[in-house]
Amino acid sequence: MVESSSTLAVHRCRFVDFTPSAITALCFPPLPLPSVKGKKAATNQTFPGFGPLVIGRANGNIELCEWTGSSPRSQAPQAWVVRKTLVGPYPSKVESLALTFRSLRRAVQEEIPSWSNLRLFSAGGGSELVEWDVEKGCIKRTISSQGGPIWSISPNPASTILALGCEDGSVRLLSLLYDELTHLRRLDRLKSRILSIAWGPPVPRQKKTQSAESDSDDDDDEWSDSWLIAGCSDSSLRKLDFATGRALDRMGTDKIRGERTLVWAVGVLGDGTIVSGDSMGHVKFWDSKTCTQLQSFQGHAADVLCLTISPDGTAVYTSGVDQKVTQFSYVKTSRSDSNPSPLVSRTSGRWVQSSSRRLHSHDVRALAIWPPYTPLPHSHQRHFPVDVAPVLASGGLDMSVVLTPAALPTATLSGKVMNPLSTSTTATFEDAYHRRLAYTSGSASSSAVHLAKKAHLVMCTREAGLTVWRIAKRQQRSEEDANTEPPSPQDSGWERVLDMDLNVQTNIAAAAISDDGKWIAVADWQETKLFQLSQENGDLKPRRIRTFASLVQTQLQGTSSGASSLLFTPDSSKLVLATSTSSTILVIDVGKTDRAPRVLRKFEQHRLREGFVNNRVIKGRNNSSANDDVEMATADQEPASDPESDSESDSDVEHSKLVRTTITRMAVSPDGQWLATADDRRRTHIFNLDAVQHHCALPSFPHAVHALAFDASAPNTLVLAFADNTLEVYDVEARHFPRWARPLVNALPPRFTRLHDSVLGVTFDPAAADAGAGHAQLPARSALFWGATWICKINLTERTGYGGFEKLRRKRKAADVVPNANGRVEVQIEEGAQEQQRNFKLITHYRPLLFVDFVTPGELVVVERPLVDVLAKLPPAYFKPKYGAS
Repeated sequence: MVESSSTLAVHRCRFVDFTPSAITALCFPPLPLPSVKGKKAATNQTFPGFGPLVIGRANGNIELCEWTGSSPRSQAPQAWVVRKTLVGPYPSKVESLALTFRSLRRAVQEEIPSWSNLRLFSAGGGSELVEWDVEKGCIKRTISSQGGPIWSISPNPASTILALGCEDGSVRLLSLLYDELTHLRRLDRLKSRILSIAWGPPVPRQKKTQSAESDSDDDDDEWSDSWLIAGCSDSSLRKLDFATGRALDRMGTDKIRGERTLVWAVGVLGDGTIVSGDSMGHVKFWDSKTCTQLQSFQGHAADVLCLTISPDGTAVYTSGVDQKVTQFSYVKTSRSDSNPSPLVSRTSGRWVQSSSRRLHSHDVRALAIWPPYTPLPHSHQRHFPVDVAPVLASGGLDMSVVLTPAALPTATLSGKVMNPLSTSTTATFEDAYHRRLAYTSGSASSSAVHLAKKAHLVMCTREAGLTVWRIAKRQQRSEEDANTEPPSPQDSGWERVLDMDLNVQTNIAAAAISDDGKWIAVADWQETKLFQLSQENGDLKPRRIRTFASLVQTQLQGTSSGASSLLFTPDSSKLVLATSTSSTILVIDVGKTDRAPRVLRKFEQHRLREGFVNNRVIKGRNNSSANDDVEMATADQEPASDPESDSESDSDVEHSKLVRTTITRMAVSPDGQWLATADDRRRTHIFNLDAVQHHCALPSFPHAVHALAFDASAPNTLVLAFADNTLEVYDVEARHFPRWARPLVNALPPRFTRLHDSVLGVTFDPAAADAGAGHAQLPARSALFWGATWICKINLTERTGYGGFEKLRRKRKAADVVPNANGRVEVQIEEGAQEQQRNFKLITHYRPLLFVDFVTPGELVVVERPLVDVLAKLPPAYFKPKYGAS
């Protein structure tokens, strides 16, 4: 069995000055409008599956996140993880986001909204509105607002019109019909900026008597928009009529003499109640019929920057500069107390400030909730089951999304409410524990930190540049005292050797450094740059290979030479490039100083639609056996029989056979023979780099691949880790999932699979590659998996044990067992059981992690970026907590 302990020398690197970008916008997709027809007007009886979350950042990047639950309505300890990153132009920013449906009829049929049926829009403080091509990962089109900088955007409930609030005081309406984006008309111009905008409840359209075939009419035509509400910069709100474009009325807010109050956020409820948040910290409720104030709360000590409404419309959440998230609840009262006037026909009740929580350390810029709220008339109001808690998402200058269960206290009266985040047994907003999603440094949950093992170099990229540090080599000692070896001081253990600022069109999307430290490849979404490094006086001097971009473009027939993923082979002789827009893999021989780089082969398997139905692999080659899990080849079959892999010309592939995707992960085996690639459609391909040809395709998996690595002791063994912390082991040479790994893969302990942070990487000790090496600190087939807040050692050949972390050996005496709160045993246990429990050894005192990998056998590089160091660079927060103060 395993020795009593495995000790590794660790380079604990905190000098990497990576700074994540602030969150400026959050967005969930809308829910389709219900039908006004009687037979289809039933309210929702089931909780909608958790849809995608879109995160906009201050550096212009947009992150597309997916729910990691086993089903759309099940609990997910990892919650939402980044599936894809839309790389923004450099320089740019994202101030507001909006999601709409392409087809409302298709949206009604889908359990959760699909990316192919969603349109994503963003505005970055300029006069251009951007529509994104989510599948290609780039900008699809832009359109000018014709009214100056765009302050706010809001789609109507039917996803047919997008309203823009502009600098010149006008609200401009854009038509979204037929997948187009065109100017429709402009509403009356006001004498102030339109800082926020919201649509009033749609009205069921009165139709004439129709034939029985009226069901074929589009649901879009069943609802008509009534009015909009605009929050202005002149201490007022304006109600605008949709039909005429006229300003119907003005609602004035409180203001200080000589200063204007800015209405940063507005919302509308189904009964017509208007909610506003302004720069004085006031949250006000207004009657839309009389345009008079109903109630006012001093909910915040500074500007209210955002608000959102609970799924059933009975709670409002606001937040802003003072970092608090405040909940306002609607409570029913008698008419004489709340509304003595019989002139206003309103349900008897009033709003109260029910609770507030300080979930962030700096300004909160965005709020969103799932399921999203749609203002509908009372007759068509949605009613969701109360046994599943909604999830409130918030984000701001502290760079992390915070998720909070937001069940109402009344929901607990009918029974237990499920907490979708698994943070606590309670699920109400006031009492439930929140979840802070860890920020990642690279695109699509990858790492922006890269390691050159032989050269002892660490590289980190930022929006438009990169920095390289050299870490000191470990001092070897004569005696074997690894267990007592003190770590080297950090001030003398590293030095900065290279700092580059690049001329890029978009933010950097991918980068790589060769193991020998002689090559650096860096790419934005439009161009890939290759640099050769030489050493002068201890520093690195880069020399750009000018012909490299044109070399890549000739292989892609004039399309952009950008890359979504880059990787050097272990011998530093080849560069594997995954193109950004065409999803083509290029294997490039980088050559030497006297020879220019050349393309060895081009693979287009990720572009092809053949063999896939609904994005899932359904078959392999024609002569594959029925019992095989993946595409198989007999011993006498030529691997090059795949006609697509032999194709050397882009023109050989018809456009109808292509699919748009982005390659997010790549890994090369330690011996340089095998290449594994994974894309955002959950497809994985294996290539043979010795023969330079496609080898096989793996079945598609339920979740995206988050980590890929080949075992150092068995280079043909591929380990895959997924967003929900599940694992797979695959033998690439035999083209099957080995039987020896099934007991572990099928019985992972819950404490590992339910870790709140998704796995981000996996690595193997290179010492295990040498069978005769007696100094290997980890046994053969032992992998280190790591996430943002944890590192876990797993022996792939061992069973999980008696439930792994939790279950105990049945024959153990009860007197020997003292479980802690998590159920893990921390007492004197039998030696055999102790060995079993060592298989999932978890370490959590390194956090947050940006990168973990072996630099030499038994020597680990751990790159941390403590949140305290990141927050120290931010401007002072409005509120700083003090001990003993609330």
